[in-house]
Amino acid sequence: MSNTTDTPQVSELTEEQLEAMLAAKRKSTKTNQEREQRAYVEARDKMINAIITDVVDVHEQLTNLKTLCHARMEEHAVKLAHYGKLRSNSKGGFSITTENGALRVTRRRDTEPVWDERAAKAVELIKDFLGDTIKKRDIDTYEVLMTFIERNEKGDLEFARVMDLFKHESRFEDERWQEGLRLIKQSYGNHLKGYGYEFKRKAADGKWDNILLNFSSL
Repeated sequence: MSNTTDTPQVSELTEEQLEAMLAAKRKSTKTNQEREQRAYVEARDKMINAIITDVVDVHEQLTNLKTLCHARMEEHAVKLAHYGKLRSNSKGGFSITTENGALRVTRRRDTEPVWDERAAKAVELIKDFLGDTIKKRDIDTYEVLMTFIERNEKGDLEFARVMDLFKHESRFEDERWQEGLRLIKQSYGNHLKGYGYEFKRKAADGKWDNILLNFSSL
């Protein structure tokens, strides 16, 4: 019995037949790749939609929770002020703890430093003094002091750096230096961004554990 088949061997195919076979193979490969790509994209988008749906739901719950917390803490702040348990100079931040010492809620007054237009003149005076006097005799000190008045990406002075600058206030008597520092002080203010909240519960070892609502901190 013969084992031969009617399928021709590659060597027996004409050039046109080979080209047709290769074209069919390429088409089949492309179709499979497109099918895999569609399946991947559909699965990816389905997963993203599921995650974002949950995130939006939690975001709305957290927004409502913060509104509720603020209302309740604001109400309690009035009670604290009435009973004299809140400092008269308090700007809104305080902590309250349960009688058994196991739970605590803290309201922070979140602010950010701001400097008005006088800060620009102050920096100009300080740079003029440093470049004209200090740079010539002590380049290292010059470079250090200059970092204290560098502006961040938003174009603002950095609070911590300015505080370091003030540590050197009495170091020089030059009028430009003294006037520059005076203007920076006068131009400074605090902008209230809002109130933040911290929630804590006491662990078995007596230490406070934060109940984190910040997704990145979990």
